[in-house]
Amino acid sequence: MAQDRRIVFYHSPQSRSGGTLFLLEELGADYELRPLDLQKGEQRQPGYLGINPMGKVPAIVHGDALVTEQGAVTTYLADLYPETGLAPPIGDPLRGPYLRWLFFYGSSFEPALIDRSMKREPAPPSTSPYGTYETMLQTLWNQLGDGPYLFGDRFTAADVLWGMALRWTTMFKLVPETPASMAYIERVTTRPAALRAAKIDADLIAARGR
Repeated sequence: MAQDRRIVFYHSPQSRSGGTLFLLEELGADYELRPLDLQKGEQRQPGYLGINPMGKVPAIVHGDALVTEQGAVTTYLADLYPETGLAPPIGDPLRGPYLRWLFFYGSSFEPALIDRSMKREPAPPSTSPYGTYETMLQTLWNQLGDGPYLFGDRFTAADVLWGMALRWTTMFKLVPETPASMAYIERVTTRPAALRAAKIDADLIAARGR
């Protein structure tokens, strides 16, 4: 069965695909790592554009299925390994909220952050995908609450996505640090799987001589 679940994973260190590497390690997944050097523009070469015309990572291939976009990749992988319990199954009361927070990342969080970082005003309320930056952020803080995870005591693949996202965005001052958010980031990113993923990335970077 493990061979049937083998994943080919296109990844670059210090990019959005770091969360996928963490998730693969958390799942104990069978995967083949195919690193790309973004600084050399390898993601824009014909070979990779044939995989993902957007020239972005992460991308995964499972059999004949190609999956891109972080929310979709996270959903697919966690569902592929149901025995880990990282994805509430259909019928679980948490399935809907879990999907909501996987896709809130790409549909609201990132657009708000990009506008904020570019110092652009959001689109009018009738067309903005996220309303206002403040509303988006408060909605996230409300969900985190007292934690320890997005859904209380239950750790899911959504926490892998959000723990990594908040680590990077607080590091670059795109999201303000709060005691609750920093404690959440610490809980998620010090898990053994996260540390293994960080070691893999460090080795990839060292091999490039940078």
